[in-house]
Amino acid sequence: MEPAAPRIVSLLPAATEIVAALGLDHALVGRSHECDEPAGVATLPALTAPRIDPAGSSRQIHDEVGRTLADAAGPARLYALDGDNLARLAPDLIITQATCAVCAVAADDVRAALAGSGTHARVLELSPTRLADLYADILAVGMATGALARARELVARLKARVMSVRYRVRPATPVRVAVVEWLDPPMAAGNWVPELVDLAGGIDPLGEAGRHSHWITWDDVIAADPDAVVLIPCGFTIDRVVAEAGRAAIRNRLEMLRAWREGRVYAVDGHHLFNRPGPRLVDSLEVLAELLHPGMFSFAATRRFTKKL
Repeated sequence: MEPAAPRIVSLLPAATEIVAALGLDHALVGRSHECDEPAGVATLPALTAPRIDPAGSSRQIHDEVGRTLADAAGPARLYALDGDNLARLAPDLIITQATCAVCAVAADDVRAALAGSGTHARVLELSPTRLADLYADILAVGMATGALARARELVARLKARVMSVRYRVRPATPVRVAVVEWLDPPMAAGNWVPELVDLAGGIDPLGEAGRHSHWITWDDVIAADPDAVVLIPCGFTIDRVVAEAGRAAIRNRLEMLRAWREGRVYAVDGHHLFNRPGPRLVDSLEVLAELLHPGMFSFAATRRFTKKL
């Protein structure tokens, strides 16, 4: 019999989804401002808030982040963490991340907030860069919450879905695809995304598996001449991706691509899929496989989170 779950604060959307996938969402007592899946977590107190305006265009956000980091003592200035409320909630376990200080509150910031507060919670930091790291993170959360058996079962199910996609695309002709994680300026998706491209039967000419995303130019995309382009700007819902891609500075460049002329440029909800290293990375793989190989798959997530431009 598994022991009772600890009181959990998750400051990372992917971690919140891992906790929920383990059937422990009832143990969550606090969340980050971006944690919105499953829907019920929205009723929990949000312990973080952005110090910049997240509703701007990709160029406005890029410029504001640059100014904030230049003026502040470090990435911690991008987010406010409600240390008083964190202490009041008295969690046993706080899950945060050490992958990208620009994307979410980092583990060092959490430890600084806990110092002197009288709260003795364990801080579990996740830092995935590959698909294997996702599996390790799920097991780590399972171990920390007394749900290791369920974590092993979840990992086994996710691996089975990955292998199903890989097996089905194996006979197909590989598709060259550029996956763009930010639009103005453009950024080539890194970390786990090039690995997902490979598993989905694609070739990524711009990203490198296991390496962080990096800045490119639209001329780089044009020179790569991909068969398909997938736009997954970090934190943008599908409507925002479509609107951003319609801005003249971006639309004019997209229209120069062969993929555009052939109707193979896709907007994808990066907020819920590719940018979250939780269980829905496998949904992301399935979506990508369907976009690259039309007619071979039919996934509900593709209908919900993608749009052909």
